Amino acid sequence: MQVFYSPGYYADLGEGHVFPIRKFERAAEILLREGTLAPDEVIAPQPAALADVLLVHTEDYVTRLRAGALTEREIRRLGLPWSKSLVRRSFLALSGSINAARVALREGIAANLAGGTHHSFADRGEGFCVFNDVAVATRVLRRDGLASRVAVVDCDVHQGNGTATIFENDASVFTFSMHGAKNYPLFKAHSTRDIELADGTTDEIYLEILERELPPIFAHLPDIVFYLAGADPFAGDKLGRLALTIPGLRRRDEIVIRACLSRDIPVVTTMSGGYGTRIEDTVEIHCNTIRAAKEMHNEKSKMQSFETAKG
Repeated sequence: MQVFYSPGYYADLGEGHVFPIRKFERAAEILLREGTLAPDEVIAPQPAALADVLLVHTEDYVTRLRAGALTEREIRRLGLPWSKSLVRRSFLALSGSINAARVALREGIAANLAGGTHHSFADRGEGFCVFNDVAVATRVLRRDGLASRVAVVDCDVHQGNGTATIFENDASVFTFSMHGAKNYPLFKAHSTRDIELADGTTDEIYLEILERELPPIFAHLPDIVFYLAGADPFAGDKLGRLALTIPGLRRRDEIVIRACLSRDIPVVTTMSGGYGTRIEDTVEIHCNTIRAAKEMHNEKSKMQSFETAKG
């Protein structure tokens, strides 16, 4: 299974920033050390092409971002300090999702150890999200004739307002967001399907709702699914307000990924948010997404080999 990651996913945000920028490298290190991923399964992307970025984002926004010319208000909305490393990181992480999508269409599943930056709009960044990687990857696939119908399964605790807005008038993209009702953003956009959860929602309730809501998404007949596996529904998340456990979130990952693979629908996993009181918990949740994906990918490959040999 191919997983996209680069040391360039790091950018210096300064001391004490709430965004745990080290989680990307820590997840990669753990997955390699424990053998979940072999070194040749971890692929370093090159920065995304400007032409790809402009399929979603306005030329004005991208030009000023690259030049360090965003306004103070725009920087406050983004929530991240501007730097050249932030710009490079954003182009690299975006490329990771584009490349993972291409691989998933060939092999059934792939992952980006970043991405899921769903608060980014066409003309601005918000909520720690510079570019909307899933939106750009979707437009790239469609431009290149690789996919026509797409589903976004967004299980970050915060509503995917940027993604919902970008595809608001595009019936070929099914945007599903399952998020905290009283959490950021204050004013929600309109996804194809929004599920709002009460503060303190537990594993049992969350997973029951998720299983009930997946079939209508697949009735959309997507050619590919982007799964935003946010770590922030965790009970120990500083920004989450829900009460899921680490095993419950692993079960969530299994439910979504298995639902895709059992229908032979390619799936891309992205990390999305996670702000645990202990960064170790956030990293473990993200690692579990890759562990679940790898395990189910291997199971499906073995089953296909068995069927081929039997046939």
